[in-house]
Amino acid sequence: MAAPEIPKTQKAAIYDQPGTVSTKIIDIDVPEPGAGEVLINLTHSGVCHSDYGIMTNTWDMLPFPTQPGQVGGHEGVGKIVKLGSGTENSGLKIGDRVGIKWISSACGNCQPCQAGSDGLCFNQKVSGYYTPGTFQQYALGPANYVTPIPDGLDSAEAAPMLCAGVTVYSALKRSNARPGQWVIISGAGGGLGHIAVQLASKGMGLRVIGIDHGSKAELVKSSGAEHFVDITQFPSDDKGEALTKHVHGLADGLGAHAAIVCTAANAAYAQALPLLRFNGTLVCVGIPENEPKAIGSAFPSSFINKHLTVTGSAVGNRTEAIETLKFAARGVIKAHYRTEKMDALTSVFKEMDEGKLQGRVVLDLSG
Repeated sequence: MAAPEIPKTQKAAIYDQPGTVSTKIIDIDVPEPGAGEVLINLTHSGVCHSDYGIMTNTWDMLPFPTQPGQVGGHEGVGKIVKLGSGTENSGLKIGDRVGIKWISSACGNCQPCQAGSDGLCFNQKVSGYYTPGTFQQYALGPANYVTPIPDGLDSAEAAPMLCAGVTVYSALKRSNARPGQWVIISGAGGGLGHIAVQLASKGMGLRVIGIDHGSKAELVKSSGAEHFVDITQFPSDDKGEALTKHVHGLADGLGAHAAIVCTAANAAYAQALPLLRFNGTLVCVGIPENEPKAIGSAFPSSFINKHLTVTGSAVGNRTEAIETLKFAARGVIKAHYRTEKMDALTSVFKEMDEGKLQGRVVLDLSG
């Protein structure tokens, strides 16, 4: 395929006032691929709650504040338009559709990488924080780490799978829940949660109890949840006893085998542990913002008496990303999303800030 004409400049959405909900569209230079890199003409990018945390500087886990002018985003899909030197044996060619994930590059040599956990690479570069992200029309990616997009999968459909999809797929695998067992998805109507419900119920044969705000009941049920629990109907000052009794009743009177907390709320973690049955597993996915807090219900006696397990799950590895995209290509999972132009990004983040966003937003980066 002949190399397409590449412009000198492009449009990008930057965080112009980090610490606030604010973005700005500017013109920047189109980068040149270096050794081992490819230049990708991005057509779509998902918008993730992690982008919100980076923009607002509310993630204490990050080593430094986000700088003004940072291009955010980490769910980008587009076509390769230029190959850097040293990519001849990568198997990639001009015109291939590929994706950029939360981890834009991994070293391949550290302990997590050698253990197949490249999503936890000690030398990782986070897209939209360490490197210019996917809220732009042209981006660079390492030839050995971009993710191939299956034929037949729409680019807008593929974008949310590169973070939300692979993250919950990895989390469900780490829960060790087996077909026919009960799993709770907390934050079930959110960008990660509604995909987790589909993967669990339709892809992995699990029985799902979705927990979220009542306004998201229809989305959660249509995604495959057997039961929906409106968290606003339960008092927050009763130590969770009413919620625990209700959920245990839904799950054979014993509680769930696993709980995946997709929401970034400390309260959700405190509520989740008592919902588990003997040998149950809590998987931590959503990272609460601002000052870190311990899980409120993590009493040693509970772990001892019920053999509970608490584990964390990051964004998954490169193999799980490919497997997730194959689920999507087969139609097993489908992101509930709407498409917006780049100049709507600030308003999208405001929706996210107010907790009103259902599913996902995908940016059309075409202009």
